[in-house]
Amino acid sequence: MNFRNPVPTVDLIIEMIDQPRRPILLIERQNPPHGWALPGGFVDYGETLEAAALREAKEEISLDVQLIEMFYAYSDPRRDPRQHTLSVVFLAAATGKPQAADDAKTVGFFDLWEFPDPVCFDHGQILRDYRRYRYYRQRPDPHRNYLGD
Repeated sequence: MNFRNPVPTVDLIIEMIDQPRRPILLIERQNPPHGWALPGGFVDYGETLEAAALREAKEEISLDVQLIEMFYAYSDPRRDPRQHTLSVVFLAAATGKPQAADDAKTVGFFDLWEFPDPVCFDHGQILRDYRRYRYYRQRPDPHRNYLGD
């Protein structure tokens, strides 16, 4: 019997709390698919989601971050053109000067009302969901992924 399962990933919405207006940190990807993305990546075997989020932040932006909460899980099979992934998104805070590393080409700071172009994967939707949560305290609709939106 051959089983195929989604691959677990984590993504982080990181607010830079030591900067005015608390911008969101995004990375410009060095590898395909190219564009801007939330820091994150694949969960290693034997690793917790939280440990993966902390590790990915350290690897991609060279910062230790503080995880605030688990925001939402995104599982649309089309979210990553490379394979079916599911991502648990964490809200995090950081201070300091990030440095692009690993598969991050550059690091940028962005206001929640002005996203760069292009944004990879489903990260544009994730950022819009976070903006709605941050300003209006509305969580993402859990039925959205099942209705084909």
